[in-house]
Amino acid sequence: MNDIPTFNPEEIDAVDLPDGAVLYGTDMPTPSDYLSAKQRNGIPLGADEIYKETWGWLKQRNCETLVNSRLLESYSQAFTRYIQCEKAISQFGLLGKHPTSGGVIASPFVQMSNQFQKTANLLWYEIYDIVKENCTEVYEDYGEDMMENF
Repeated sequence: MNDIPTFNPEEIDAVDLPDGAVLYGTDMPTPSDYLSAKQRNGIPLGADEIYKETWGWLKQRNCETLVNSRLLESYSQAFTRYIQCEKAISQFGLLGKHPTSGGVIASPFVQMSNQFQKTANLLWYEIYDIVKENCTEVYEDYGEDMMENF
């Protein structure tokens, strides 16, 4: 009636496969020591925390292997320095005293803050472009960029 073939297991020859490679996974590359070095006031820099946070963000999007660790370290340090300058502005104010004339001048922390923020933003755009070009995960931007909303 039906042409169903009969299956005889002794007719099948199996090939023994060699043992597979032993792969060791690493969860995150260790941040360099200078990212957590103690500053003049004795407090650690804290850039290692930003490094870990950013690496976790990259890992959520499966792009952690695409971004060079030096780029990530540079971003972490620049952003931490920006935060330090903002804390100094909060502590010492926007105005300073000229060292020779004693007159009022703009605080040097304001200019340094702007430079570190600019550097951090440029490095972030590099990281974000890598993620945007290569991300395999669905990413929804909820309109955080006000300029794009215009």
